Amino acid sequence: MKTEICKCLSEIVSEVSAEEFMKLVEIPPEEKLGDYALPCFSLAKMMRKNPAVIAQDIAKALEEKKGSLGIDKIECVGAYCNIFLNRKTYVEKCIQKLKADNLGVAKTGQDKTICIDYSSPNIAKNFHVGHLRTTVIGNSLYKIYDKLGYGVVRINHLGDWGTQFGKLIVAYKRWSSKEQVEKDGIEELMRIYVKFNDESENDEKLIEEAREWFVKMEHNDAEAIEIWKWFKEISMVEFERVYKMLGISFDSYLGESFYRDLVPELVEELISKNLLTESNGAKVIDLAEYDMPPCLILKSDGGSIYHSRDIAAILYRKKNYSFEKCLYVTGLEQSLHFKQIFKAIEVMGYDWADGLMHIPYGLVSLDGAKLSTRGGNIIYAEDILKEAIERASNAINEKNPDLADKETVAKMVGVGAVIFHDLFNQRIKNVEFSWNEVLSFEGTTGPYAQYTYARAKSILRKAKEDIFKGEINYDALADDVTYALLKCLNGYEDAIVSAAEKNEPSVVARYIISLATAFNKFYHEAPILQADEETKIARLYVTNLVQTVLKEASGLLGMECPEEM
Repeated sequence: MKTEICKCLSEIVSEVSAEEFMKLVEIPPEEKLGDYALPCFSLAKMMRKNPAVIAQDIAKALEEKKGSLGIDKIECVGAYCNIFLNRKTYVEKCIQKLKADNLGVAKTGQDKTICIDYSSPNIAKNFHVGHLRTTVIGNSLYKIYDKLGYGVVRINHLGDWGTQFGKLIVAYKRWSSKEQVEKDGIEELMRIYVKFNDESENDEKLIEEAREWFVKMEHNDAEAIEIWKWFKEISMVEFERVYKMLGISFDSYLGESFYRDLVPELVEELISKNLLTESNGAKVIDLAEYDMPPCLILKSDGGSIYHSRDIAAILYRKKNYSFEKCLYVTGLEQSLHFKQIFKAIEVMGYDWADGLMHIPYGLVSLDGAKLSTRGGNIIYAEDILKEAIERASNAINEKNPDLADKETVAKMVGVGAVIFHDLFNQRIKNVEFSWNEVLSFEGTTGPYAQYTYARAKSILRKAKEDIFKGEINYDALADDVTYALLKCLNGYEDAIVSAAEKNEPSVVARYIISLATAFNKFYHEAPILQADEETKIARLYVTNLVQTVLKEASGLLGMECPEEM
């Protein structure tokens, strides 16, 4: 209906296209101001008229066509032209849209590919709460783009190469043993990594020894590579356990080590394009004219570095996936790094460089201190998830001890609480980690949304086959509270599209809370099972739509919804 109204507006004001009107027309903050509002301030300069007069003129022109547009009435308030839709027409169109394939969400990404690089933990380091952020944000973006019809390649670019492995090998040889690592796994690797950093502050020989071991790795020394592979296998067991708890999987686990063999080809291309210069023995791409530090390609010893490996990875992904966009979900502190490598791709002459996007998120801190594996100031993701599940289990035993399959429900609720807490706020905001906040089961939380879904399912179970009886009487859905709920349902597609445009899962999370709140108000103010037969069938149909959208929207965040709570 909005599209048709905007087409009509572009005929009334020929200087403004229907697409421009689609951006101008907004939803008023209060329902008494209409379903749509056209602010005429931006038209005033172009039309050389008072905006209030423009609003009056547009209202008169719309009045003649309001019946065919599904408009009930038009009111002018100052420079605003407020449009009230015919409720029965709106309700019918809304339900027909939601009954369509894909819940009426257009597959605008058909035949297009997006690569998303996320999670990407470092080998031999425990999966901490910081990794949890990139993992759940990236997973949600994958689901959002997939919903829009894109082919999405989920990439876990493992941090499995670099000088830290030289440090680990030295630490392993000095302060650990095969038996100890096999017994304690990644915990032991973390212990000796922290110990190395503590000891090396007073012993520079350790740093030199670590550098020598990494050079051995670069030259494929058999012992060095064998230890490195072993550390990697131990780490993957740890990571997969966390991914299983989150219900997350990937299409590619190619890490930094894979791309180091592609760096020589990159270097040749840069030399042929006269882009490589020398700086203190290292090879760099000079980015001074773009107000950036040089992009390091080869270290002075000839070894690759993460800049060169990341550029090689981009070229590999473009060649193999023909992506339209390649998104990198990493911390805000890596912004300069990605600006450099994206600019390197641009100066290499690739016109698709504008499809490379850094999707930053804020830091996670504990009592104001940044989390650090080097200093041992970390919170493990697995501990958070286990604690959340345990608290959910305790709540279930207290409030609904006879609930079937309590363990499964506790996992859904606990993990859902952690995911939703992270995704509800804008990703760029810093997060002060607090157990009480993360695991709260009240207010704008995952458990609140899950409980609303379970409530809708309970109503439908009690109704049994009634939902499928008879035709829908759309007049029975025109009361204020039901109309507000249907308008919220109708916003589902907009929420998904907006989330994709902004690469911001919080848009979907906030939509879920809006829908849950609107449904709970509907539940309390519009009797469902006690209503007359026609009204009951109509309201049951709406209830079914709500549970369908709530479940799917929650799934877009990576959160499951239990049938009962």
